[in-house]
Amino acid sequence: DAHPNEESFNNALTQAYLKGAKESKAEIKTIIIRELQFNPNLAFGYQKISELEPDLVEAQEKIKWADHLVWVHPVWWGGLPAIAKGFIDRVFLPGFGFKFREKSIWWDKLLKGRTAHIITTLDTPIIFYWLAFGRPSVNQLKISTLEFCGIKPVKVTYVGPIKNSTEAIRSKMLLKIEALGRENK
Repeated sequence: DAHPNEESFNNALTQAYLKGAKESKAEIKTIIIRELQFNPNLAFGYQKISELEPDLVEAQEKIKWADHLVWVHPVWWGGLPAIAKGFIDRVFLPGFGFKFREKSIWWDKLLKGRTAHIITTLDTPIIFYWLAFGRPSVNQLKISTLEFCGIKPVKVTYVGPIKNSTEAIRSKMLLKIEALGRENK
């Protein structure tokens, strides 16, 4: 769950997915990014890696343990919330997510064998997000992070527009996400 607000609809979507996954008897470990204690700033870039806080070490262990990762996040200004970006910057490091090859432009993908699903909320109509903006948050998380590290396939479910949605519409959205959890997709 990559939304900084516990009272968000993203949290409700996360809980719906978890409910479905628990019903399917899936083994589950969660990472609620807003609850982690860490500095989201990659202070020295990759020139010097800052020591990971205990919560980030535990997050890496959970990611290595998992066969399937599910990311739930809102789209803000076309991208991920800052805390989600900081989490990615600090966790998906060289030696964990990937390893550059010596004297080469290529890299080894260290998280192969895992799949992922991105569940993202929008206030913009979904088709407009695709056509007008080119879905930047999905490109960043799916292609530039998860697939870069070897996680494939990565499915995407768009939920929205959330703005001005009714309780009935939100209830249908929650049922859809719960069903995805039951299917472990």
